[in-house]
Amino acid sequence: MTSLDTLPITAIKGIGPSQAERFARLGLRTVQDLLFHLPMRYQDRTRVVPMGALRPGDQAVVEGEVLHTEIKFGRRRMLLTRIADGTGSLTLRFFHFTAAQQAALARGTRLRCFGEVRTGATTLEMVHPEYRRVGEDAPVEEHFTPIYPATEGLQQPSLRRAIDAALARLDTHALPEWLPAALREELAFPALDHALQLLHRPPPDVALSALSEGRHPAQRRLAFEELLAHHLSLRRLRELTRREAAYPLKPTGKLTKAFLDALPFELTGAQRRVTKEIAADLRGAAPMQRLVQGDVGSGKTVVAALAVLMAVESGYQAAVMAPTEILAEQHYRNFARWLAPLGVNVVWLSGRQKGKARRAAVEAVATGAALVAVGTHALFQEDVEFAGLGLVVVDEQHRFGVHQRLALKEKGAKAGRHAHQLIMTATPIPRTLAQTAYADLDLSVIDELPPGRTPVETVVVPDNRREAVVQRVYSACAEGRQAYWVCTLIEESDVLQAQAAEDTAVLLREALPTLRVGLVHGRLKPDEKEAVMSAFKAGELDLLVATTVIEVGVDVPNASLMVIENAERLGLAQLHQLRGRVGRGAAKSACVLMYHGPLSETARERLAVMRETNDGFVIARKDLEIRGPGELLGTRQTGLQQLRIADLERDEDLLPRVAEVAAQLLRDYPSHVPPLVARWVGDDQRYAHV
Repeated sequence: MTSLDTLPITAIKGIGPSQAERFARLGLRTVQDLLFHLPMRYQDRTRVVPMGALRPGDQAVVEGEVLHTEIKFGRRRMLLTRIADGTGSLTLRFFHFTAAQQAALARGTRLRCFGEVRTGATTLEMVHPEYRRVGEDAPVEEHFTPIYPATEGLQQPSLRRAIDAALARLDTHALPEWLPAALREELAFPALDHALQLLHRPPPDVALSALSEGRHPAQRRLAFEELLAHHLSLRRLRELTRREAAYPLKPTGKLTKAFLDALPFELTGAQRRVTKEIAADLRGAAPMQRLVQGDVGSGKTVVAALAVLMAVESGYQAAVMAPTEILAEQHYRNFARWLAPLGVNVVWLSGRQKGKARRAAVEAVATGAALVAVGTHALFQEDVEFAGLGLVVVDEQHRFGVHQRLALKEKGAKAGRHAHQLIMTATPIPRTLAQTAYADLDLSVIDELPPGRTPVETVVVPDNRREAVVQRVYSACAEGRQAYWVCTLIEESDVLQAQAAEDTAVLLREALPTLRVGLVHGRLKPDEKEAVMSAFKAGELDLLVATTVIEVGVDVPNASLMVIENAERLGLAQLHQLRGRVGRGAAKSACVLMYHGPLSETARERLAVMRETNDGFVIARKDLEIRGPGELLGTRQTGLQQLRIADLERDEDLLPRVAEVAAQLLRDYPSHVPPLVARWVGDDQRYAHV
């Protein structure tokens, strides 16, 4: 008996090689793939609706006799057919038709039609409805009609025929059940074959509202199984990682003590707790795989510096990788400032480095003369070899592709041992979501801000009040404070972003001639950006006009005002990151979100959230509701691949039970785990995390 997960789609009658290529564009290669290709919505064609009961916007089946058919000439030539059923009448309107079609719609012909009802000139109408000739008492559909995700050259009738054939095979070649019967009963889940039959061909007594909301038990069962498979795949990766050998670090505490003594502040309780968790991991024989998440300004970089010093004290090198030049530069400046006085050599490696400077940095890393390397993806280029890499710190990890992280992990592999990994993110993720998306990682949360931080007051104003905003900037700078003016564009083009910032800088210099105005954007050379940022940090500039390159990594305590232009174009996470550049000192700080109306409902909601709260976890929760988890997590680049059926926001209540059942399967039904993971994740799990 051939298993449906390996039975090729060409086993379905009527699907040849060329048609199979079209199905493959939808990821459908096997008969099992067809069964898991679920409808995105349904149409109710199970009853004929009297024409007198129709309302505009209805999608309905109607049946009646043709009263007359005519060709009408106006701006477009069209065919109009009036039908009636004794309760009312309806016009069928066709813009594309043939003479044969006109002849077939003769007076007295009985038609059954399906389409969307619209308001017409004299009657309600359907434009290009589906229709066919019928006799008296012709049977209606026995189930709701599924509408599937389709692709060019593969329309609904072809998909329905193929899935009908797959469902017929399901009767005789049932898919294996990997959820134990007792568990299904406890969760009130239907059997797998029953769930699939119902979702592809729901009977008319099923509530369409439950299906459209994804709350039907059949959908919940499949969503649970998919989430479970992804969770198990990440758990398995975690177990594989734990079987790898690491360099057990044995820090002396000498450098970390000197570093802490030199800091002008005390660590928060959360920073101390997370540092202890990291230290315990580093002493282990298996590579640390820890995700540290903390809100903007919570002090993650100091915690990372302590981890780096633990590696250095133990006789190993550390690499700190950031996704952008500006964030990597900020890290380099911080680490060099903190560690150089302790006798620790820190080098900078970036993709834009050329010639002698790059050769010197690469040589210092290779010989061990540099104990800490900070940079972008350039850290894992082929010519970069570490003398003894013991720790890798990855900041804003969701911005890196999985292959990039894999490459850096392999850099540290020597003699069968792997470097420890510390992963940081300032994007707060709801805990249950993080535990699912990063099930292969240990999770630490810095949930406490340093004392003395004042909440940033956020105001939302339309751009027709621009002059008042400019005056507010002048007042803040006149009091000895500094300000940011952030320019945003919908276009991703660096050229257009830079142009917008340059134009804004010119206008603000004209409007504020007594202020020293600087400009920074992505098209400046690194040394030019560095010069501007250094001048701003040193207080030599009053106002910094910038693109969103300053989203992360810029720390100027004297900056107490930020203006974000066209704020409606940015997502919540980015707005929160940008706002985090102010409020870093003791002075009262403000963020002005200037928008160009009219606002969409989503934009209105986002700006309201920013005005109401400074709490990154509240913002993350709202971001999840508004944007969905894919964007929040950078799903395609994290441990959770694209979900086919489950929806992390909709099905979040399943996540705690998913974790429990995963542990139960691993303990009591270990043989069920590999085929369950293969069904939903396939080969993708190799790249889930590194």
